[in-house]
Amino acid sequence: MTHPTANRTVLISGASVAGPALALWLHRYGFVPTVVERAPELRTGGYKVDIRGTAVEVCRRMGVLDAIRAGSTDMAGGSYVDAKGRTVGEMPAEIFGGRVEGDDEIMRGDLARILYERTRDDVEYLFGDSIAALDDDGGGVDVTFESGTRRRFDLVVGADGMHSNTRRLVFGEDERFERYLGAYISIFTAPNRLGLTRWETYHARPDKLICVYSAAGEQAHTAKNCFVFASPEQLSYDHRDTAHQKRLLADAFAGDDWEIPRLIADAADAEDFYLDAIALIEMDRWSSGRVVLLGDAAHCASPASGQGTGLALTGAYVLAGELAAAHDDHRTAFDAYERVMRPGVELNQRFAAGFVKEMTLSSRWKIALRMAMVRTLPRTPWKNLVAKKIRDDIQRAAHAVPVKEYRVPVRGYEPGCAAPTVSA
Repeated sequence: MTHPTANRTVLISGASVAGPALALWLHRYGFVPTVVERAPELRTGGYKVDIRGTAVEVCRRMGVLDAIRAGSTDMAGGSYVDAKGRTVGEMPAEIFGGRVEGDDEIMRGDLARILYERTRDDVEYLFGDSIAALDDDGGGVDVTFESGTRRRFDLVVGADGMHSNTRRLVFGEDERFERYLGAYISIFTAPNRLGLTRWETYHARPDKLICVYSAAGEQAHTAKNCFVFASPEQLSYDHRDTAHQKRLLADAFAGDDWEIPRLIADAADAEDFYLDAIALIEMDRWSSGRVVLLGDAAHCASPASGQGTGLALTGAYVLAGELAAAHDDHRTAFDAYERVMRPGVELNQRFAAGFVKEMTLSSRWKIALRMAMVRTLPRTPWKNLVAKKIRDDIQRAAHAVPVKEYRVPVRGYEPGCAAPTVSA
């Protein structure tokens, strides 16, 4: 049995992580979600993402935690190398990731696939289309799609990323809400030049960081490449012009040694190439009328936080729970959603803003100091204290949003998924 509600039909823009996660919860609460995605099919590329803190419990309640465990990257550790490829120091995955028991890591594309497979039989997906116009008349939202189709929904949710089309249509251009943190990140799949297996290799240069890794389940001949570089000014480019973005990356690392020339050359052929600013999305309010934003569209904490996926999963759980608990009062639901999420979001954004400079050390002596620490830490008596400090900082951010309980009947719970029936 579900609560009756006047706000049953919900259009969700974006089929990455936040959108399908929200659709899963909305369906269980008796809503009728539709997900629209600009890409012609599910996008399965991307970097590895952390599942920790509150997100672990949310995934357990969704019934997807076992699938995430089965798809774990299962990284063993990582090493720093110098310009000649010599290992400077190594650390186990627990220290690299600041993880505690129960935390895990999965490729973003694998998580998107898990969520899609759990919802595709119950949720309408519209691939190869996007929202062109929204008309919120107070009683519902008339939506015009780029395909020319017109439909009416009770509510619209923008879960379409940092460069949200929904946010642009309702709230204004990106520039109003984006706070650039001084660096760019690029990620792409390439040949496994370093012969890595469940291992990541880091190489730092002034204002730059390169990470190459191959996770469990990755094809033996491929690896993920991640390039981070500082830039005092924001670069000008079209977010859909991949060829131009590849040239920007090549220019940023021109003349560098180590394996960089070969790795940059591989970027030219990468089909899943990604480049974007490391930036925050900061908004005074995440909703307007019957339209609300979720995940990076509302509050991108950037890759520097390591918490974007966790916040997206938790936000989907909270938004759906508040909508169900408020019955047909979406205003009350949207307000409650923000009250629960905002303090944790802001903590994670502060964490990200402070960590960017740690990713792109500005001088050779700072890099040398970091390498000395990496080299000597495993042999020092205070190594456990350092590891604990790293874990504590990350875990504080990962638990920044509490697990709220909702006394709302649900349907379709899968084995091992406990219903949230305890009052807050």
